[in-house]
Amino acid sequence: MKKIATLFCFILLFLSCKSDKKDKGHLINDTSHFSTSEKIANAYGFDNWKNISQIAFTFNVDKDSSHFERSWNWKPKTNDVILITEKDTIIYNRKHIDSLSMNTDRAFINDKYWLLAPFQLLWDQGTSISEVVKEKAPISKNILNKITLTYSSEGGYTPGDAYDFYFGEDYLIKEWVYRKENSETPSLTTTWENNQDFNGIILALNHIKSEGHFKLYFSNIKISMN
Repeated sequence: MKKIATLFCFILLFLSCKSDKKDKGHLINDTSHFSTSEKIANAYGFDNWKNISQIAFTFNVDKDSSHFERSWNWKPKTNDVILITEKDTIIYNRKHIDSLSMNTDRAFINDKYWLLAPFQLLWDQGTSISEVVKEKAPISKNILNKITLTYSSEGGYTPGDAYDFYFGEDYLIKEWVYRKENSETPSLTTTWENNQDFNGIILALNHIKSEGHFKLYFSNIKISMN
């Protein structure tokens, strides 16, 4: 039980910096003038997001001998969210966050960020994105493209955090590094793998650390279209 509680606290530390602003518009067919962020988002099917009415998924973490999971059902157009755990079911709307729903929303933003980080590159405001550089990836040691997403030091649940995205020539993410409060020391580094297509939305289902026994993954995914 102590291990699970510790794991839960760890997971809550890994939150997206901003509380998920409205998207900045849909991509167009002509990709020649896309920014790097748009090309990454488009590689994961961002232009199909406008057709999504509901998405359900289970967020799982296996660490050493412990397992943690929670399931979500989200309607993006209305921002209605349902959290389902072993002990409870919580229903709230992201347009009306109060002291009772804030902790649930923190968890939702975290889990959704892992699932939809390529889209968050376009959705989130108060961010800066670096130019593309070629760099050795921390896990595979392959030379990949890299951009760094840094959040403003103000606002959001965990301001000032940074994320290094390592991606290939196909603009699909291969690895990433989370750096709490933009520290030079990585807080968490994992792979991006097992890409699956759900109604035109590409999701990386598995994120694995190179050392120790840690696997973050998604299951029970269902995406409904308009």
